[in-house]
Amino acid sequence: MSRKYKINPRQNRFQDNYLPLIKKEMKSIVTILLCTAVLCSCGKQQQQQAAPSPAEAFVRVSGPDLLKPDGSKLFIRGTNPGNWLNPEGYMFGFRKTNSPEGINRMFCELVGPDFTAEFWKQFKDHYITREDIRFIASTGANTIRLPFHYKLFTDEDYMGLTAGQDGFARMDSVVRWCRDCGLYLIPDMHDAPGGQTGDNIDDSYGYPWLLESEASRQLFCDIWKKIAARYRDETVILGYDLINEPIAPHFENTEELNAKLAPLYKRVIRAIREVDANHIILIGGAQWNGNFKPLQNVSFDDDKLMYTCHRYGGEPTKEAIGRFIHFRDSVNRPMYMGEIGHNTDEWQAAFCQTMEENNIGYTFWPYKKKDGSSFVGIRQPEGWQAVIDFSEAPRTTFREIREARPDQAAARRAMLDFIEACKFQNCIPQNSYIRSLKLQAE
Repeated sequence: MSRKYKINPRQNRFQDNYLPLIKKEMKSIVTILLCTAVLCSCGKQQQQQAAPSPAEAFVRVSGPDLLKPDGSKLFIRGTNPGNWLNPEGYMFGFRKTNSPEGINRMFCELVGPDFTAEFWKQFKDHYITREDIRFIASTGANTIRLPFHYKLFTDEDYMGLTAGQDGFARMDSVVRWCRDCGLYLIPDMHDAPGGQTGDNIDDSYGYPWLLESEASRQLFCDIWKKIAARYRDETVILGYDLINEPIAPHFENTEELNAKLAPLYKRVIRAIREVDANHIILIGGAQWNGNFKPLQNVSFDDDKLMYTCHRYGGEPTKEAIGRFIHFRDSVNRPMYMGEIGHNTDEWQAAFCQTMEENNIGYTFWPYKKKDGSSFVGIRQPEGWQAVIDFSEAPRTTFREIREARPDQAAARRAMLDFIEACKFQNCIPQNSYIRSLKLQAE
């Protein structure tokens, strides 16, 4: 027996008129609550990402020593991935064509600007990768000093780009790789605005104009301030190596230039400290990072400061680095050998022993180059000799360029083959070299 239910007219009006409104309002409330929850969550994540790292999370200075966050001593052992972000001719096998600008011009004369730009992009993509950083870490190294050109942080023409340079993208990658592999990183401005050295290694015009140009000095400080602001909370970065090997010993007014070095250092230190109070700042001596007399009685009024020297050749003895040890002891700050190398395995092993006994850490130069005397060697590809020959040929007139230029198709193939040869999987580990640095090799 079925029953018929009579619908209350009031209930019917409620369903028809009000229930849809209530459902709509409930949907709105739920939406608001969900949005609020998402915003709170995002805000919390942003707050976590933006939260500064505590001071004790960074490498710090304690007298002549570097201390890790856990308080144990850090003795730097590592390498420099040179040639990647600041090309040097000899690592390609070139001799006369040796600065970044000179190499770029030579390639453009050889194969044209468009192909050259594509070459540089692939070169930056493949010359140093995560696999290279993993290999460095596998040897027991703990630090990488990363040479870079200031133009990577401007809109100046450099390595195939005329605007929107990719310096931060490249450095971000290295920071990430070093973090994953447990390595410390020291960014090193190898080529400063105007040129700090006055030789091919700083891509300058044959004189250290940085020391005399106000515009260059200001740009130098601005770039370091921008870098420091980006990485102020990045604990993977050990410190900032301000300029590489300032003031070559070639000039009659060397002493006058030397006197301008400390004021420049003070100025850039102030700029960095406006945005970053966490990281160590590294200061090099004049004349290839070898002369610390211009800094002997200078107070930089900064408790996160250390010094960096360079050495090539000479006897691998304590006496050979005696002036570095003396200066280090006089200022009671750490001293570190940012560059050393290009010698026999026996010489390197002896010098590493000397540096270890005298508390001077080291990063050998370089990590990778054509042939050897590095962590890994690059095999010279077929056809590359024609590129070398063109780089050595007279090219002061357009007629000389035309007469020296080899077949362009063959030259392009050789350049692409060089990219393949420089990839980590195609490089040759130099095991005896690595072992000479007191590191581990297969």
